[in-house]
Amino acid sequence: MPADITIYHILLANLVILAGSCLQGVAGYGIGTLAAPLLFLISPAFIPAPLTLNAGILTILMLMRNRTALQVREVRYAIGGGLAGAALAGGTLLVITAQGFELIFGTLILLAVVLSVAGLKPRLNPRNSIIAGLASTYMGTITAVGGPPIAMIYQNEKGPMVRANLSAFFLFANVFVLATLIVSGYLGMTELWLFVATMPGVFIGFWLSAGLVNRLPFEALRPIILGVAAIAGLAALIRGLINLNLG
Repeated sequence: MPADITIYHILLANLVILAGSCLQGVAGYGIGTLAAPLLFLISPAFIPAPLTLNAGILTILMLMRNRTALQVREVRYAIGGGLAGAALAGGTLLVITAQGFELIFGTLILLAVVLSVAGLKPRLNPRNSIIAGLASTYMGTITAVGGPPIAMIYQNEKGPMVRANLSAFFLFANVFVLATLIVSGYLGMTELWLFVATMPGVFIGFWLSAGLVNRLPFEALRPIILGVAAIAGLAALIRGLINLNLG
């Protein structure tokens, strides 16, 4: 266990991941939007690799649950864009400092919130899928919050197809992201340990989501989720600015 991580941190992280996993099990995305900013405040060590690994487990579980609704043709362009996004993010991670990471993290979290509330309704087509896939994987590599860009092009779609296609995209995106994190030095034994320690939250959250798919008022909870993300993203940005000035 890392020296600055206590059982208190692990319990809090599991609760946050449980809530995010339950949300994604219902809506198709959300573990990053809800969990990443809060995990960063608990300890930056939980971001991005441990959460990305947990999101990968959740994605596999969701794809198994919704596999009959998968439409490969609709999601393949986003996967192609995701490969380019991961490469761009890898270049970013190789050159930024720890203080720079906090600044970029906070900025991208706030950008994710803005995209979620902007009211933009791009059509689901190959061009928009490529752009959304690129933006989603770039943001996901650095912050573990890749949902908003790709969710924008599926906001007019409904039901199992959304959950299945988003899960298929996130599965491939996670592979790209994890490869990038390994090359960039952001995934090692410490991150693997934190992933294993917080994995129970994924399974419990996913299990709870099965009974809430048609009951949880996601649209009603959306402002609260985005508000939490905005506050946490702003806190990360302020902390990065303070650390930059102190450095």
